[in-house]
Amino acid sequence: MLTMFGKKKLTEEKAANIFVNALQALIDEGYQDVTGLINDSPEFVSRPEIGPDGLGAFTLVVLAANIQSLTQHFEAGQDKRITESILEKFAVLYEMDKMELAKMMTETRQFMSRKNHPSKVVGSGMAKALFCKYGLSKHQEAYFRNLGVPNPIFLQRFKEAMEHFLWDWDAFLQKYKVA
Repeated sequence: MLTMFGKKKLTEEKAANIFVNALQALIDEGYQDVTGLINDSPEFVSRPEIGPDGLGAFTLVVLAANIQSLTQHFEAGQDKRITESILEKFAVLYEMDKMELAKMMTETRQFMSRKNHPSKVVGSGMAKALFCKYGLSKHQEAYFRNLGVPNPIFLQRFKEAMEHFLWDWDAFLQKYKVA
């Protein structure tokens, strides 16, 4: 049904369903590109060899970042209901308890926040969190490894890649009205 402003109305449940399906497809299709970017990065002195076993950490970071950004686009209450619906759907998809998934999301968001402090840029937080979770520091040249920071050239390229995994709620809400 179209509103008088030309936006299609969606229920919160339907919006969550669209989000979950699209985000999971993006994760499935994009993970190999991300591992390629990491493994083939010239900034590393040894090849990290991130493989299929890193998909879990990647998925958690992408999901946590997207849920974090969701709260900026919906009113209080509505964001919580949509988040609950998203977590329910992902819990079913991953065959796990919703509360366990919610706890993992909270821990991942806190980890991202700590690694990204004082910055609030979500893409940067995603890149820094995965840099740590994948243990990429040990593959860097000694200068950056000893400083305990990512090579800024790699980090910028990785941040830009990770931003492609953030759902564009602004574009979505221009097309749809979530009721």
